[in-house]
Amino acid sequence: MIVLVTGGARSGKSTFAEKYAAHLGQAGVYIATAQAFDEELQERVARHRERRQQSAFCWETIEEPHALADVIRSLGQRDELAQKQAVIVVDCLIVWLTNWLIQYEQERAFERTLAQVDELVAAVQDFPGTILFVTNEVGDGLVPEYPLGRMFRDLAGLMNQRMAAVADQVFLLTAGIPLEIKSRAFRF
Repeated sequence: MIVLVTGGARSGKSTFAEKYAAHLGQAGVYIATAQAFDEELQERVARHRERRQQSAFCWETIEEPHALADVIRSLGQRDELAQKQAVIVVDCLIVWLTNWLIQYEQERAFERTLAQVDELVAAVQDFPGTILFVTNEVGDGLVPEYPLGRMFRDLAGLMNQRMAAVADQVFLLTAGIPLEIKSRAFRF
């Protein structure tokens, strides 16, 4: 099962994804995509890690800022995860997208980053277990003033659409309240 958890900043997405994983499985693998380059982000990562450690749910943490598709393929081949009924949580797709966009800079960044998204979508569709992806909705605000900001917004929107298309469930969080929205989507 593929689950996409989206919403605005500080809407409760990560906490919900962790609780939902504990509801769905008996153990979890948490794939963290952030690179803690500054003190504020280091503190945020520490709070997330502490929250997982204090829960009764058993988490294995993998930190991977780029090779997400490879990690997912590798986890799909680990028999002990299936035996444990482990649920994978990826937090956060927007951070992962940013990591690629920064790496590519101006060298055909849009096309190359979108190719990474397509590779991830393909890996996810082949994954044999349950995987939850945390992402942000970034297109609800103002149009960014700078070209890189607009490129990021466009890539984020395309990535979220592609992930939602293959997801079995899509949750939108607002003020900490999760709403499952894919089942309510209008179908042509």
